[in-house]
Amino acid sequence: MTTIARGNTNELLDESDRMKAARLHGYGKPDMFVYEDVEKPTPTSNQVLIKVESVSVNFADLMRRRNDSYPYPTPLPAILGGEVAGTVAALGEDVEGIKVGDLVFAVLPNGGMGGYAQYAIADIRQTIPIPQGMTTDQASTLVIAGVTALQMLRDVARLQPGESVFIPGATGGVGSYAIQIAKVLGANPIFAGVSLESKRDSALQLGAHYAIDYSQATWSQEVRSLTDGKGVDVVLEMTGGGDIFNESFESLATFGRLVIYGSAGQTKGSVEPGRLGRANQSLLGYYVAGQFQGRPRAAVQALQDLSALILSGQIEVKISHTLPLSQVAKAHEILESRQSTGKIILKPWLN
Repeated sequence: MTTIARGNTNELLDESDRMKAARLHGYGKPDMFVYEDVEKPTPTSNQVLIKVESVSVNFADLMRRRNDSYPYPTPLPAILGGEVAGTVAALGEDVEGIKVGDLVFAVLPNGGMGGYAQYAIADIRQTIPIPQGMTTDQASTLVIAGVTALQMLRDVARLQPGESVFIPGATGGVGSYAIQIAKVLGANPIFAGVSLESKRDSALQLGAHYAIDYSQATWSQEVRSLTDGKGVDVVLEMTGGGDIFNESFESLATFGRLVIYGSAGQTKGSVEPGRLGRANQSLLGYYVAGQFQGRPRAAVQALQDLSALILSGQIEVKISHTLPLSQVAKAHEILESRQSTGKIILKPWLN
């Protein structure tokens, strides 16, 4: 496929109106994806067409593939992938402040769809230039994992120096960011929640002081023992219910803050309001898309702050696997089996 610059127009001309994409043709296991030729999208007003160099695989993609309960519908056939980085290939009408050929990253519309492809459409309001010195692989992880971790700890839980924090899934996408951010914010001690013994060393290398096997039934007792019975000041919680949610509450200190940012457990949780009041505890929610929609200025500021931390070397973007888009099923298998220690990146132009 040959790409030709078309003078001073708003388009990077490609000889083909087709592209490769990994489409979901049915809900269920990773083998429901089909790597195939589809029509290349065309940007309309206030939209940008991105030639995708890197697309981040997120847990939300697994939930959509399995047809789990999710805030947005996933009509079939579907191209998943909500977070991409690459080159601006074409501009729709009324687009200003960006030009064809610019390196950008974006969170995609419809609750994060369209990224598992060689080209993707993004809203200009959700399209951001990649800072100089940052790769497309790094940029594709910034929002859904990175901003989530930073805002939860700093802006929602208001983590203070010397406070303790428990981070589940500590070697995954959000977790690997969260441990490092907690360290930058001065948290002490940092508890890393790991489900496999093989991930313990990785969590400690990221900066955690303790690695806790939170697949055990009463892991909160170990946390309380290590805090002299006090519990943890801030707990991040991604299941939304079930045993891990309950244990998270049991590990929470007086004046502690529990931040819920997912529903991976697909079970409902319940909390006795009086218990919160007696212990002066707070139950908080976080959803990154809602932050960018409802408080865009604060969300963009968090993104800029995170980028500065990465470029200064204080935060390292942990990338576990880089795979061709054609191996999307393998990427989902790795994430679902909890084998990854960092982000998984798909490369649409890699054979």
